[in-house]
Amino acid sequence: MLKIILPMIMLLPTALLSPAKSMWTNTTMYSLMISLISLHWLTPSYYPLKNLTPWTGTDQISAPLLVLSCWFLPLMILASQNHLQHEPYVRKQMFIATLITIQPFIILAFSTTELMLFYISFEATLIPTLILITRWGNQPERLSAGIYLLFYTLISSLPLLVSFLHLHSEVGTLHLPILKLTHPNPSTSWTTLLSSLALLMAFMVKAPLYGLHLWLPKAHVEAPIAGSMLLAALLLKLGGYGIMRTTLLMQPLYNLLHYPFLTLSLWGALMTSSICLRQTDLKSLIAYSSVSHMGLVIAASMIQTQWSFSGAMILMISHGLTSSLLFCLANTNYERTHSRILILTRGLQPILPLMSLWWLLANLTNMALPPTTNLMAELTIMIALFNWSSPTIFLTGIATLLTASYTLYMLLSTQRGALPTHITTTPNSNTREHLLMTLHIAPMLALILKPELISGTPM
Repeated sequence: MLKIILPMIMLLPTALLSPAKSMWTNTTMYSLMISLISLHWLTPSYYPLKNLTPWTGTDQISAPLLVLSCWFLPLMILASQNHLQHEPYVRKQMFIATLITIQPFIILAFSTTELMLFYISFEATLIPTLILITRWGNQPERLSAGIYLLFYTLISSLPLLVSFLHLHSEVGTLHLPILKLTHPNPSTSWTTLLSSLALLMAFMVKAPLYGLHLWLPKAHVEAPIAGSMLLAALLLKLGGYGIMRTTLLMQPLYNLLHYPFLTLSLWGALMTSSICLRQTDLKSLIAYSSVSHMGLVIAASMIQTQWSFSGAMILMISHGLTSSLLFCLANTNYERTHSRILILTRGLQPILPLMSLWWLLANLTNMALPPTTNLMAELTIMIALFNWSSPTIFLTGIATLLTASYTLYMLLSTQRGALPTHITTTPNSNTREHLLMTLHIAPMLALILKPELISGTPM
């Protein structure tokens, strides 16, 4: 663990001491090296639970998410270069320092086996994210988006702290492997129900569950590209990961709680897919599609079967890569047309033919075309939910149909149609952008060949 976290911390002086000309190159190459080293967490020697230090460990659930966290740092640095090119050198350093600061907290949150340390790192990720959105967002509404993010997260996570303290007073420890061995007496008392609800609520807001999701479209739309990638690829996964961890702790207390959450998540997947069809803002459309996909992850995590956990894991990793790729593509359009409104940015295929290829690939993975891992995940989740309750097939089936509809709508409205008259000169796509898209697509294509790396099952 330290051989990843220490180089990650050493990346900070690299960014601050590098000369202006080579700062981007140095930080990108160094962070890419760290992400390549992190791939060793996917080897079978790290399963089923490998203690890296007395308070951290990896298993089948945390290892893929840890690798994803390390993989995204160089991608976020790559994506932000054009956005910051007119900023003074000191502000560029501050921006990269903010991105680097959030990384150890995310790694700790995914790898810690001590629940209190998990809570501290879970909360600590909020501060750099808030700085990214409120300082480097594009519009005045970024302050409102930051306040939404802050209060939704804080109000939901204070009960989580209380419930951890209650758990500690009941069991005497917050060490995850020991908590899994202790089976609390099944009871339906109000304290048990409320503490279970408090355990789940913070993660339901972070995931987010439909009804608690209003902060997400705002944050996505106002965030700079690195902020959108960070939210879509990593911070939403903290919610899914937390749900998977806490549902394993509260097995006997669970009969009363999973029905409302399952209903809301499946209904939410349906509703947000419908909302996507009415969106005029490209980033808002991709944000709502994230809520739809994470609804399936929540539903799968709640029914606690091996198949559903496996589907939730694959969908979290696949969605992280796909959603981040879509945000990067939306950003390349925005940098050229200075608008996110779909009707003002249509017909770009003749001008940027190579970018339209990336758009096609991203949209095909988003709509879960065979043989992508997105399809494996959605089928696994649908089968697990059908096995739990057969009427769920109607909700998941319609949600899948709507996902294909809004994805096609997004592809056609950005790439096809007559070019708007106000777009006269457009810079060509460059190598940096193609490299960025390749680094998103390559893991997706590689995982098609070996999906068991991210399926959460022992190899």
